[in-house]
Amino acid sequence: MDRRSFIKKAGLAGAAATTLAAPAIAQGNQTWRMVTTWPKNFPGLGVGAQRLADRITTASDGRLTIQVYAAGELVPPLQSLDAVIDGSAEMSHGAAYYWQNKSQGLSFFTGVPYGMTSRELTAWVRYLGGQEIWDEIYDQFGVQGFLSGDTGTQAGGWFRNELTGVSDVQGLRFRTPGLGGRVWEKLGASVTNMAAGEIFQALQSGTLDAAEFVGPYNDLALGFYQIAKNYYFPSFIEPGLATELVVDKAKYQELPQNLQAIIRDVCQAEYDSVAADFQANDTRAMQTLINDHGVQVRRFPDEILEAGANAAKEIIQGLLDSDDALTKKTAESFVESLRVVRQKTEGTDSLFMQAREKYFEI
Repeated sequence: MDRRSFIKKAGLAGAAATTLAAPAIAQGNQTWRMVTTWPKNFPGLGVGAQRLADRITTASDGRLTIQVYAAGELVPPLQSLDAVIDGSAEMSHGAAYYWQNKSQGLSFFTGVPYGMTSRELTAWVRYLGGQEIWDEIYDQFGVQGFLSGDTGTQAGGWFRNELTGVSDVQGLRFRTPGLGGRVWEKLGASVTNMAAGEIFQALQSGTLDAAEFVGPYNDLALGFYQIAKNYYFPSFIEPGLATELVVDKAKYQELPQNLQAIIRDVCQAEYDSVAADFQANDTRAMQTLINDHGVQVRRFPDEILEAGANAAKEIIQGLLDSDDALTKKTAESFVESLRVVRQKTEGTDSLFMQAREKYFEI
């Protein structure tokens, strides 16, 4: 895929926001605006946002039409949530850890270092109290969040040079968000976050030394292989990343019950659809990166993995001891639920995977 076709439409975080028109309402039908953090037609994530919007429009028989605006088309990508909070848009599609400056608890609903896989995260949110705590956090801002997409375990990042140990991380200018970014800071990196469409230019100009975004399917489209050839797997900071759909809560609650259910159920369906999309296409994109672009796939040295685990434990413990009641409550719920859900993952799923890898070729 042509990276420029995405970057051209991605928008920069510093771009001025365009004035938004009021939502259209005619004969009982409504049009809501969804602003996203993703470039237009971006594989997996941007396509998933558009598909979610189309599904709501179709399922509601046009009573609720969702118009999607890619990153930068109406607001800068990392101001998407603010657009919903201030009423400029009815929906945003992004990742909760982008907004950790509003509440550190939000980081738990995207990807936690050495934390939950995507299936484990879904179990926590849907059945172990995670959604209720998420609602409490977002109630402060007048919005409602839903899981809307699943990338699975992500790639660890693109690096110009091979990493041999923690010493190679010192001073590294690295794009990586959320609690994972805080882990890399503890390892010695200089961490920043930026939207997808801005990363390539920052790598190309030397503003960044390294970057991680999602994985082969997205990273191929973004063209990172043109700058850095060392691609590390798997990520230890994003074992199961979830995207979110955020809606204006007051407007959501004003909808008829059946339209509320359509939004909620379509988000759940899209969480699974995005997961399947990445499962089907990550491996094929990886082969292109290796065979056509000379990318070197590497694993993090044990020294970095162990240091990262120690840093993650220290950060999470700090959140467990937080003075902010909701952050503390979120961390406690997450850790307690992780102790439950990891028993099946490690005691059943991983043992089967080991046996299949060892004994079954077809």
